[in-house]
Amino acid sequence: AALKKKILKTKKSRRRRRSASMAFTLYSLIQTAILCTNAVAVLHEERFLSKIGWGVDQGVGGFGDDPGVKAQILNLVRSVRTVMRVPLIIVNSACIVLLLLFG
Repeated sequence: AALKKKILKTKKSRRRRRSASMAFTLYSLIQTAILCTNAVAVLHEERFLSKIGWGVDQGVGGFGDDPGVKAQILNLVRSVRTVMRVPLIIVNSACIVLLLLFG
């Protein structure tokens, strides 16, 4: 009976540890957003985007035309690369320091 109780306790503690490690926290959500922003920021137009047909000359419309989805995505990628360069460096550094301090 004592052995059975001990086995049940270890199973319960394993479940608790597993559920605690799989928790969906605000920090994991922020880290996911940072990783996605980093992924967009490192896309290079000449090396990557032009090979899949999303280069600089793509998505250029005439005056008064509504830009298509492709042109809007290209503008978003350019804007993220331009505007978010310095803030991403700061946020990435802060995340690295937090991970080093708190694991």
